[in-house]
Amino acid sequence: MDQLREMFRIGPAHKDHEVAIRCAVGVGLPLAVLLVFGRIDLAIFATFGAFTGIYGRNEPHRQRLGHQLRAGALMFGVITAGALTSRLEPDAWGIVWGTTAVAGLGTLVAGFWRLRPTGSLFHIFGYAAIASVPNHPPLWQGLLAAAATISLSLLLGLSGRLWAKHRTPWKKPVRPRFSATQRRAVCIDALQYAVVAVVAGSIATLMGIGHNYWAMVAATVPLVGATVRNRMYRGIHRVLGTFGGLLLTALILLPGLQPWQMVVVIALLQFGAEMLVVRQYALAQVVVTPLALVSTELAHPSNPLDLVQDRAIETVIGAAVGMTMVLLVHLHASRMRTSRSRTKDPGSSPVRQ
Repeated sequence: MDQLREMFRIGPAHKDHEVAIRCAVGVGLPLAVLLVFGRIDLAIFATFGAFTGIYGRNEPHRQRLGHQLRAGALMFGVITAGALTSRLEPDAWGIVWGTTAVAGLGTLVAGFWRLRPTGSLFHIFGYAAIASVPNHPPLWQGLLAAAATISLSLLLGLSGRLWAKHRTPWKKPVRPRFSATQRRAVCIDALQYAVVAVVAGSIATLMGIGHNYWAMVAATVPLVGATVRNRMYRGIHRVLGTFGGLLLTALILLPGLQPWQMVVVIALLQFGAEMLVVRQYALAQVVVTPLALVSTELAHPSNPLDLVQDRAIETVIGAAVGMTMVLLVHLHASRMRTSRSRTKDPGSSPVRQ
């Protein structure tokens, strides 16, 4: 019972509403502008550019600016790579291999740039979603929409300086150098992200499921966490929250919303996601799931029932792959510790006994 309570515990709030407002405006305003100008075909570029705003949640303003500049640069590179890949018209396996490369390289860059959230989940999603869509508008237009949205996120990140009570000292942050152990840990994380991505994506592709990258995204979720228990909880949260979110998605999409209504829903869902993501991951997924699907549906409409079905199956596949990786790494580390312990203390060896 204690473990069950821990799994579903809701953490304390920490100015989450401030972050939620910035992120909601950061995605809602660009989409509204695109809608007014009749360029909703650029929505996917604006949506992923807005991911810049989720970084540096509660950091001082100067530190947040540097953090979001790095995050925005990486996201812009991922968006560019996705748009260029789309023009090659890749098949399902091409998406798997390209996304696997982004998973490894994105985690590597995010690690050495000290980005938080860690890992490459958002980069996997951004690259694969864009690369999977054919017939994009001209490249320069898509990249301009992404760059404008990233710039807006940077301005919103500094908006607190307009009020004296929210203004933080403009001090340069001190970043200690990486030790050899830390560098090795970042490289191992990158390898794990790449492995779970390619395994989950391959399973989904072999099963013939559409949107194979959703399995790759879900596979990376359990790789974040301080302990094995926390990582396993994240995998379970992802599955439970996704199924709850799919029900909410059906309620949103099946009535057939107008584009302006979808923009409002996206902004509200983004607000809810940032209010919950740090406090309770399962509840956050109830909101994140429709956020991702409605965002996709806005730019490229499809059958909502197919979206819901694909998302459900691939989330289970991905979470299972990610949790398996966590357990395998834990077992390997346990064996290594046992082996070192026996080497240091020969008297404990079964042979000598």
